[in-house]
Amino acid sequence: MRLTGTWSVRAVVLTVLALVALRLVCATFTPLTFDEAYYWTWSKHLAGGYYDHPPLVAVVIRLGTMIAGDTELGVRLASILLVLPMSFAVYRATMLLFGSACAAASAAVFLNVMLMVAAGTVIVTPDAPLMAASSFVLLCLAELLVSGRGAWWLAVGAAVGAALLSKYTALFFGPVILIWLLAVPELRRWLRTPWPYLGGLVALAIFSPVMIWNAEHHWVSFAKQFGRARVDQFTLRYIVELIPTQIAFATPPVFALAAMGLFALSRRGEGTRAARVLINATVWTLTIYFVWHSLHGRVEANWFGPIYPALAIAAAVASDVARWQQRGRHFADACRRWALPVGVGMFVALVVQVNTGILSGYRRDASVRSVGVGVRELAAGIEALREKNGARCVLAQGYGMTGWLRFYLPEGTCVEQYFERIRWINAASPDADQLAGRLLFVDDGSSNWPPVSQLFNHVEKVATLQRKRGPLTIETFEINLVAEPSGDVLAPLPVELR
Repeated sequence: MRLTGTWSVRAVVLTVLALVALRLVCATFTPLTFDEAYYWTWSKHLAGGYYDHPPLVAVVIRLGTMIAGDTELGVRLASILLVLPMSFAVYRATMLLFGSACAAASAAVFLNVMLMVAAGTVIVTPDAPLMAASSFVLLCLAELLVSGRGAWWLAVGAAVGAALLSKYTALFFGPVILIWLLAVPELRRWLRTPWPYLGGLVALAIFSPVMIWNAEHHWVSFAKQFGRARVDQFTLRYIVELIPTQIAFATPPVFALAAMGLFALSRRGEGTRAARVLINATVWTLTIYFVWHSLHGRVEANWFGPIYPALAIAAAVASDVARWQQRGRHFADACRRWALPVGVGMFVALVVQVNTGILSGYRRDASVRSVGVGVRELAAGIEALREKNGARCVLAQGYGMTGWLRFYLPEGTCVEQYFERIRWINAASPDADQLAGRLLFVDDGSSNWPPVSQLFNHVEKVATLQRKRGPLTIETFEINLVAEPSGDVLAPLPVELR
């Protein structure tokens, strides 16, 4: 199936629903990543904030598990379904900004074939609700532009607030909106009215639970995330990763169209000045910052999440609005035709690879440690050892394995991370009797942690277990029966957080 011709609303809806159905199937049999399992534990203890991120990802997971239970599909269900309102928002925003039903249809389909959206909603992270909220920021600004009604600023504030509840990256919408207002002369009048400031208050009110939680916990989440912005030294080693990863995450035909669309919006005068500036400001404000960030630290590909709805609109502009010379028109048409099959093919290939490893000849790849293939079997082995040795609790070293074991071990099994106790500050501490006597310690062999012999006076190795994907051994774990802790049974929290 290729994206070609003029798409009706019905065709777009059916295409989006088919892609959603494909993702639901893939979500059902793909094991959780360690981040998903970690966020799932958050959903059991909803709070105004967490050590790593704001709380909306936990709410999204909680909604899905209320419907489909504590299963892989349940964890991912609501995240995948967010694509439906996201697609509507991008469709409607494109129609308002550029007045083209064909471009609106293309934008909705382009959004759905992007690997960032396809994989980024199946694998539940804060990026899924962030991208959904970002699409509604664009929609509300487009409604404001077309209607001229100040009340739309309240909706803008609500959308920005939802984005802030998803991820701190949403703070960039502040400068984006300010640039938009200053760069378009007819929009500057809004700065002399109370409406933008009331919208800001709405966003602040929605975000306030995160601020209150941080204030109660010595600003640990803000310190962790905003600490990434420090400049220690400059290097070029990370900037070369940016373009290839964004080409892959946007899907190559859509990325090419988006680049052409941004060029057209900058130089060719397609659409109104306000529409052109809005899309460019949304894309380039974040992009310029992350290019700068890459000069001193790695930039993960998913950090660009807020710009993907705008990129889909830019791609639609190139496909259906911009006027090209013959060569440019042929190239745009070719990208348009191949966007859907390439996007679906990349997504299916990714799912097959992370589950089987067959496409790399069963060798290691970038996903092998993060996707929990083999964890269910590993957890079964650990549970058998726990029962055999009468251990009351399982101790893990990293947060990822802790999340995995809490998800895949029988419900109610005591599983605790020995280190980084701050990550679990919203959850109740285990009962003292669960930490008494013999415990099972899962040692991943990492040099990141002190050896178990420094933590417990009695250490008895009872097994060596492996996590495998087909013939590939991903990780090897030493399972120790431990007792008589040298200090606290679990590493203590910092004094100010106790």
